[in-house]
Amino acid sequence: MEIDLDNVAYIGETSVSIRSSRRRITIPNEIVEELNIYDGDKVRWVLFNDGNLSISKVKPPHESSAGSGKPEL
Repeated sequence: MEIDLDNVAYIGETSVSIRSSRRRITIPNEIVEELNIYDGDKVRWVLFNDGNLSISKVKPPHESSAGSGKPEL
């Protein structure tokens, strides 16, 4: 996958913690602050066939564009 670094705000790595059946991942503070993520917010995970993963904040219904017909990411 080729990435245009002019469009990148942050690159980092975190660890996945697996304890029994629960899996947890830590969202880096820089991303939490940039996306204004709070306790209870939802994120959307999209796994592509090539193994790439996209994670985005799900906007609450009141922030979505009404009537656009497109899902908000």
